[in-house]
Amino acid sequence: MSSSKPRVVKDYAKLEKLVKQQIKLNYPEGFEDHLIKFKNKDGNTVSALPFETADYYYLIRMTISQAQEIIEDDEDYDDEGFLKEEVKEEYEEDEIDEEFE
Repeated sequence: MSSSKPRVVKDYAKLEKLVKQQIKLNYPEGFEDHLIKFKNKDGNTVSALPFETADYYYLIRMTISQAQEIIEDDEDYDDEGFLKEEVKEEYEEDEIDEEFE
């Protein structure tokens, strides 16, 4: 983790659409196996999905069961929990378009 980047701790549901797309591209096989544990400001151990952009280091709060539920409920993922190929291509195009705006 780059110490010069601001650390953002957020719930998945509160993330911007573009950030969610980037996370899905980074974790096309789901989130569950990538969760880390850390101590929050109150000293409680919480789990989160780490994700780094050019500007921020995100810790997206979620439990294993929440990670599974997000993938199960998201139509961008197939029945096996993998990001659908057509969605992946669409998000990659969006990412390229965003870079040129």
